[in-house]
Amino acid sequence: MNTFGPRFFGGEKRGYHHGHLKEALLEAARYLAAERGPSGFTLAEAAKMVGVTPAAPYRHFADRGALIEELAKRGFEAFVQKLEAAWQDGQPLPEVAFHRMGTAYLEFAREEPGLYAAMFGNVQTLNAPEPGAAADRALESIRQACASVLEYHGAPREGAKALAFEIWSLSHGLAMLMLSGHLDPQRTGANPAAILETAAQSLVEGAIRRTSRKGPWSR
Repeated sequence: MNTFGPRFFGGEKRGYHHGHLKEALLEAARYLAAERGPSGFTLAEAAKMVGVTPAAPYRHFADRGALIEELAKRGFEAFVQKLEAAWQDGQPLPEVAFHRMGTAYLEFAREEPGLYAAMFGNVQTLNAPEPGAAADRALESIRQACASVLEYHGAPREGAKALAFEIWSLSHGLAMLMLSGHLDPQRTGANPAAILETAAQSLVEGAIRRTSRKGPWSR
């Protein structure tokens, strides 16, 4: 269940007071984006949730788009941190760390639906410099992990970018089905993490065959 604190991004919980308006608005946007999508609310509604006048947000954000851009940037930054923490430099084995990274992807989407909606809800967000650069760093984390897995199996690293797009597409599709309830374990019996692991394994095997024509998933 998505709850409104406001919860500041550093992890500290407190109510809004003078000097923290920007963070309070971002927290309100995180809640509203989870409930309605990044285009489903106005800046005035975020202001009302925080308890300030409709004009107050303009001290920090030119419009709702600017608010969502900042939320998306922070979301991608937190996303990269979670993925890299799961990767753990590919230890103990790249393929083990790779599966752990996939689980972290789905966990982030489930735990932070508001951030995830802001990150992927509007292509215009990616056209803004800061969230666009943060999104590129997320893709690069996945690409580097793919390169390590391919290299571990003796396949050329050059296939990592194509594999990263395939893995990201798979992970995002599963995340959206999970968030929309179509892959709800209680209702359907589906296990999104298990589906991701099996499907990602098939994609890696295909990439190895394409690039080296040798080597199964496991040695």
